[in-house]
Amino acid sequence: MAIEKELVDQLLAGRDPNEVFAKDGLLDDLKKALSERILNAELDEHLEEERDEGNANRRNGTSKKSVLTGTSKMMLSIPRDRAGTFDPKLIAKYQRRFPDFDDKIISMYARGMTVREVRGHLEVSGTSRRHWSVENSST
Repeated sequence: MAIEKELVDQLLAGRDPNEVFAKDGLLDDLKKALSERILNAELDEHLEEERDEGNANRRNGTSKKSVLTGTSKMMLSIPRDRAGTFDPKLIAKYQRRFPDFDDKIISMYARGMTVREVRGHLEVSGTSRRHWSVENSST
């Protein structure tokens, strides 16, 4: 799945080309957006599992978490559940650094990987959680 040219053009519109890869540039914006989307997909699956077990758990806002990537420090909105049983897999509780996160995301996009290939890449690196992953994070 390659990124469409129109989407890249839309992302680059109005941006200084010299700042795309700079701190707080486009790449950092993408990392933050992708991370938060994946975390929300993880919580959705967690809540679905809770419902299947007969528990009445639901979303309870977000909390801020400062995380270090290979290139910058970013503030993520980590979703919460009312029961406090949600433990994110992408960036676990008490974890403050993405191990090799930049390399994973860049390599997935550079290869034009399919959903199945991306899932396999994440499973090998210990980031995946059954089938929550890419289908839910891309919507």
